[in-house]
Amino acid sequence: MKVWVKRIALGILALALIYAVGRFIDVYLGSFYSGERAPYLMMPAPHAMTLRWQTLEPGRGRVRFGRTAGKLDQQLTETSVAEEHELRLQKLEPATRYYYQIENQPAGKPEKIIYSGKDYWFVTPPRSGQAAPVRFAVLGDPGKAGVVQTEVRDALLDWLKKNPRPRRLQPDLDLLLTTGDNAYRSGSNKQFQQGFFSPYERILKNVPVWPVYGNHDARRWAFFDIFSFPTQAESGGLASNAEHYYSFDYANVHFIMLDTQAGSMKVGSDMLDWLKRDLAATRQDWIVAAFHHPPYSHGSHNSDEHRDSGGRMTRVRENVLPMLEAAGADLVLSGHSHMYERSYLLRCHYADSDNLQENMLLDKTSGRETPYKKPGRDAYSGTVYTVIGSSAKTNDGSLDHPAMAVSLAEAGSVLVDIDNQIMTVRFITQQGRVVDQFSIQKTAGRGQAIPCS
Repeated sequence: MKVWVKRIALGILALALIYAVGRFIDVYLGSFYSGERAPYLMMPAPHAMTLRWQTLEPGRGRVRFGRTAGKLDQQLTETSVAEEHELRLQKLEPATRYYYQIENQPAGKPEKIIYSGKDYWFVTPPRSGQAAPVRFAVLGDPGKAGVVQTEVRDALLDWLKKNPRPRRLQPDLDLLLTTGDNAYRSGSNKQFQQGFFSPYERILKNVPVWPVYGNHDARRWAFFDIFSFPTQAESGGLASNAEHYYSFDYANVHFIMLDTQAGSMKVGSDMLDWLKRDLAATRQDWIVAAFHHPPYSHGSHNSDEHRDSGGRMTRVRENVLPMLEAAGADLVLSGHSHMYERSYLLRCHYADSDNLQENMLLDKTSGRETPYKKPGRDAYSGTVYTVIGSSAKTNDGSLDHPAMAVSLAEAGSVLVDIDNQIMTVRFITQQGRVVDQFSIQKTAGRGQAIPCS
C-alpha cells in the first residue's frame, strides 16, 4: 500500500476516533443538570407514591405528608445527602388525598422548607380492579418549549376547569401519559428541564406522570435517570425486571408501556415474551397500551415506508399488534408523527395500508353519537389506534391512511375518561375545541371471537 493511502486511512481513523470521543463526552455531559427541579410524582399505587425533586444545593431531603394541609403528621427522610432526591411514600390509603411538604437540609446548615402549601397534594389510586371513574390526559411528543406547547397545555387545563368531576381539585386528572419525545432536540437533562419539567410543573406536582421513551429522548442518557419505573410491578401488572417496558393498574384499567425505540420487537424477544405473559395475567376490564412509534400513520412519518424510523412502525404492526388484539386491547396510544390520527374500531390489519380489507373495520361509524361496542375482553373484538404527536408542534403529511376515521394537522392533547364500562376519548386542540370524540362501550356477555385468517 502506498504511503499516501496509509496516511489518508490513518487520518480518517483519527477523525472517527476524535468524533467518537467528542460524541461520548457530549452525551455524557448532556445527561446531567445542575439546578432546581420542582416536585413530580411517579409510580402511583393504592398504598404508595414516589416523589422526586432536585435542589441546587446538596442536602438531605425530607417529606412531611398527611390528609389535611394543616396536619402533616407523617414524614420520611433520606438517608444520604444528594442533589437529586427520590422518596417512596408507603403505607398510604387507597383513593385518598394527601398533602405534602418538602424540606432540605444541606450539610452543616439549618433545615429549610422549599415546597409547601395547600397546592402540593396528590391522590392515591383506588384499589386495583375497582370500577372507579378514571381520567387521564395524553401529551404527544410534548417536549418542545414554545407557544404551541403552552397553548395546548393551557387549553387542556381550561377544559378540565370547565368540565370538572365532582369533588375534585384542579387539575382534575388521575394520570398524565406521554407518547415520547419529552425533550427536544436531543433529550439532554437541561432540555428536559426547559421542555418538560418547567412547562408542566403545575401539573406534575399533583398528577403522576408515565412518560414513553422516544427517539429524541434516546439521544442522551438522562431519561432513565430522571424517571422512576416499576420493574417489580410496584404499581400492579406483571414484573418486567426492566425499565424499558412495564405495566401498571389503575382502578379497572391495565396500562402497558413499551419501548419501541430501543427495545427489541422480534418474535421471542424479552419484551414481547413479557408482553404475552402480562396480557395473559391481567384480569382488568380495560387494556390501554402506549408506545412511541405508530403502526398506522400518513403524517410526518409514513408507516407504509418500511425504512422510515428504522422499520420500527412496521415491526410494531407485524409483531406487537397481534398480541395486543388477541388479548382484547381497547386503546393504543402512539406519537412520533406530529399530528392527530384516530382509527376506526379495527382488527387484524398487520400489513401496509393498501392491504386493508373491509372486514378489518368492525365499525365505520364515528363512535361519537353511537359508541363502538365491544363484548367484554374478547380476542380480536376491535381496537382503536390513536396517533397523538402534536402537543408541542405539527408537521405536514398526506393524512390519508384508510384505517383512520379522523386525520388532523392540528396541535392538541387527548383526554380519556373511563367510567365503569364506557370509555370516552376527546382530542382538545390548542384553541380549546373538542374536534374529535369517540366512545367504546363494553357490552354484557361474550361475542364470537374470530381469529385473524
